[in-house]
Amino acid sequence: MSWIRTIGYKEAQGKLKNIYKRLKGPNDTVDNVLTVHSLRPHTLVGHMTLYKSVLHHSGNTLPKWYLEAIGVYVSHLNHCSYCVEHHYVGLKRLFTDDAKATQLFEALRTDSPDAFFSTPYAQGLAYAKKLTLTPKAVVEVDVSKLKASGFSEGEILEINQVTSYFNYVNRTVLGLGTDTQGDILGLSPNASDEPENWSHS
Repeated sequence: MSWIRTIGYKEAQGKLKNIYKRLKGPNDTVDNVLTVHSLRPHTLVGHMTLYKSVLHHSGNTLPKWYLEAIGVYVSHLNHCSYCVEHHYVGLKRLFTDDAKATQLFEALRTDSPDAFFSTPYAQGLAYAKKLTLTPKAVVEVDVSKLKASGFSEGEILEINQVTSYFNYVNRTVLGLGTDTQGDILGLSPNASDEPENWSHS
């Protein structure tokens, strides 16, 4: 599960147990990416607050499938198979067409987003790639290109925050050896109109 000790749902007590109750999925499951915080529950609260805000919040205006696609792409660029697997399953659930979802994934996996995405969305992914691989190289003109392609400044912030979140979680997973053993892939806190609802389904 990870290279450090973790406390599962059944063993958890006190504050940690209460947090787990808020975010657990079917059969009291808690994803390994979350149990890896169990020795410091306050960091789990921080993780979930950020995650819910940047990816599953009604205040976002970009389509959820696009935000998930950014997450899959960033995770692919970081070679984080854990997050690619989880969020690709979540991404597929947002499509009714499996063939289209597969085509999207292939475009991300082969680093050729232009093959699937229209110009604005492809431009957003180019920004996400640059911010992930060479963050110091990002300059004001990169944001100007996003504006010129049609994104509002609020949407640019959404792209920036999703990219930043996945770089954070990729490094959490890779740095602590977290794997998907025992996880139910693709669960997420989908009640976008309820920021405090962390329940995974």
